[in-house]
Amino acid sequence: MGDGHSSAHEVGSTAENASSLAKMLQILRLFSETEPVWSTAEIIEAMETSRSTGYFYIKTLHDAGLLNAVRNGHYTLGPGIIEMDLQLRLTDPLLLASHGVLEDLVDKIGHSAVLLTAFRDSILCIGECRAPNSPANRFSRGQRRPMFQGAGSKVILAHLPHHRLKGIYARQSEEIEKAGLGSTWGVFRKTLGEIKKDGFLLTKGEFNPGVYGVAAPILTDQKTAVGSVAVAWDEFERRDVDVQRATLAVKQAAAIISERLVGNQSA
Repeated sequence: MGDGHSSAHEVGSTAENASSLAKMLQILRLFSETEPVWSTAEIIEAMETSRSTGYFYIKTLHDAGLLNAVRNGHYTLGPGIIEMDLQLRLTDPLLLASHGVLEDLVDKIGHSAVLLTAFRDSILCIGECRAPNSPANRFSRGQRRPMFQGAGSKVILAHLPHHRLKGIYARQSEEIEKAGLGSTWGVFRKTLGEIKKDGFLLTKGEFNPGVYGVAAPILTDQKTAVGSVAVAWDEFERRDVDVQRATLAVKQAAAIISERLVGNQSA
């Protein structure tokens, strides 16, 4: 009896700790470009928790450097996040494998290049190289976009494992249909199969009118995608673009990063 009671208590404590951690991580997601500062009262209200619990969460995050007190009872994201970002820049295998590749790509075709990876049911930019006079509103590190729009997103989607695609479809079938990727699972799989067969994707105007995008997947030795390389250009600004040349350069860049990743993992 004693062992059973102890085991149940441990399970309960573990679940409670996991719930507390999830709540604290949700607090960090409150902060945004439009709402960079939150008061203690606002955080507690948003989290729908007690004052004592809210204070505990805020203190824990502040002590860890994940929140920073900017004035009495008001917080922003903390410097500990900057430190973590540096560690990512120094150690992220995908970012390390891309060193020099995006720069060479920009030199070849004259367009800004980005390095993307899947993050939940979206795409996150983790690296970029800007071409001269590149528009300021281009996709940049730390920004997310939907997984069902844009060349860089769709080439990753097309190369995800089957079980992961099944989960994504179950959660977001409506968004998938709205994006024109298929009204049924079978059509969705067929559409992605065509992208996968081509090994790249060219899109136009999916985020900004008149903007072309071309992307190719970064693959593991199992031929599943861990990311993509993408470039974009505005047809109104650049009418001299050789699309075939740009596509070939993007595919070569993605292949180099893929080879480096596989080589580093097997070393």
